[in-house]
Amino acid sequence: MPMDVKDSNGTLLAEGDSVTLIKDLKVKGSSLTLKRGTVVKNIHLTNSAGEIEGRAGGSTMVLKTEFLKKA
Repeated sequence: MPMDVKDSNGTLLAEGDSVTLIKDLKVKGSSLTLKRGTVVKNIHLTNSAGEIEGRAGGSTMVLKTEFLKKA
């Protein structure tokens, strides 16, 4: 049974959607900061309803859905 993955506004997210960051996020283990408004395209859903995977800042990373909104 597939789980519902929702963004910060409660909008359902699907595999391959694009999302926008709603807050500046510091990347753990790096000096990189992802700025608010950064678009992450072609997301992948993970086994957790609170996390998605996507390419941002030149590398693939896991992002929490509470800091995202559907683009």
